[in-house]
Amino acid sequence: MATNARVLSRINSFYDKLSPSERRVADYVREHPEQVIHMPLAKLAQQAGVSDPSVLRFCRAIGYRGYLDFKVALTQDLASPVQFIHETVNPSDGPREIAQKVFAAANRALLETLQSLDVAGIERVVDLIDGAKRTLIIGVGTSAPIAQTFYNRLFRLGLPVWIQTDSYLQLMHAALLGPDDVVVGISQTGASTDPVLTLEEAKKHGAATVAITGSLSSPITQQADVTLYSSYHELRPEAASSRIAQIAIVETIYVALSMRRLKTADSDERRIWEALSRKTL
Repeated sequence: MATNARVLSRINSFYDKLSPSERRVADYVREHPEQVIHMPLAKLAQQAGVSDPSVLRFCRAIGYRGYLDFKVALTQDLASPVQFIHETVNPSDGPREIAQKVFAAANRALLETLQSLDVAGIERVVDLIDGAKRTLIIGVGTSAPIAQTFYNRLFRLGLPVWIQTDSYLQLMHAALLGPDDVVVGISQTGASTDPVLTLEEAKKHGAATVAITGSLSSPITQQADVTLYSSYHELRPEAASSRIAQIAIVETIYVALSMRRLKTADSDERRIWEALSRKTL
């Protein structure tokens, strides 16, 4: 990652060395930096009138590993310290105003995720998991708790499901999968190396691959047979509202599977609650 240099200054320094398409990206970024920090890669490409790969080449040409690396650096240049905590909160806000803004961001993420939800994609994921010999759910960092939530939902349906949040074990497990198996990778940015490598490895052995991500143009989508998108607008990709939207997606899949296995779902839920009731004083 490029360090100790402001992004716009770096763009100016490298400008003469950029290709024509990369210069179009540079021109747009220089004219609209505040808007760019909120844009997914595909949106920037559209606004600049270039292809998605051209945006990636631009980022690398000025010294960044990829689009996320570039956007984080640009955000650090432009955003106030408060915005890294929550984008719409002000230092003068009290608990009531903070709560209103946090809940509003969560509501927005849920609504926009629902509006853009690929229903056919949900149905295909349900079909894949319902018919799979094995389903492996993976997630690292802040995506790991969502992966754990998904696993906790699916195992109670009697489905052959596993979870791995360790990057090495994910890859090891993926190497042993086959054409009758499914891998679900959860990654908000879609740019984390570990889930991308795991889906790539699973795909190499014929397993079906699913990505749940907040970036439709991210590397993980290139390894996914099905991509389910969760909307978010925060400067921080690990913001709570984005995770809430992803939890809603996995809950949708769980409920849809439960409707197909209603007798098993009802019986297993009752048995689970009977067992848990013994732990309640």
